[in-house]
Amino acid sequence: MSDQQSITRAGNPAKPHGEAGAEMLARMNESHAPVTAWALSHAHPAPDAAVLDIGCGGGATLRRLAELVPQGTLVGLDYSPLSVAETRYYNRDLVTAGVMQVMESSVEDIPFAPASFDLITTVESFYFWPAPQDNLREVRRVLRPGGTFLLVADIYDKPGLPEQALRNIEEYKLFNPSLLRLGGMLHRAGFRNIVLHTQPGTDWICAEAHA
Repeated sequence: MSDQQSITRAGNPAKPHGEAGAEMLARMNESHAPVTAWALSHAHPAPDAAVLDIGCGGGATLRRLAELVPQGTLVGLDYSPLSVAETRYYNRDLVTAGVMQVMESSVEDIPFAPASFDLITTVESFYFWPAPQDNLREVRRVLRPGGTFLLVADIYDKPGLPEQALRNIEEYKLFNPSLLRLGGMLHRAGFRNIVLHTQPGTDWICAEAHA
């Protein structure tokens, strides 16, 4: 087993904790950067948009989102206390300035009123959602009419996934639906104008869905 695999196992990608979790989150800030940048190219929020990032991890996605909404407000949500702390530290200037809030909570019960956000993102976290269909309905609840939801992952169920990806799916019990299944779930959750973007030469997916 490689050192990185050992760190991931000890840090627990489903709910990062401890020193290994902090190291894993820092690594994920870097390793998830390419798929995040590609996915956010599909987002076109207004400069003053209200943005929510679910499963904010190490905080790098929120930093990128802040560049898209220079007059906006941002919220990061994660049910790992370590992820909340790491995200706050990574974005400490924005938190101090009052334009970003990071809170410990679950996608099962998002602590905001209906229609609170113009853009909602989740990067590499959908694998771990406890009740994916119900959780998508909760995301839809807090998305404003005309708003956009981006669900981003670097794998989805299809033939030819790398062996390491297949091992990770089994070891961490990842929920990894096919394009067809994911599209159906988004539709049943009440989203419309659903587009499933994929990137040639990769296993990436960016599901774009609207309220």
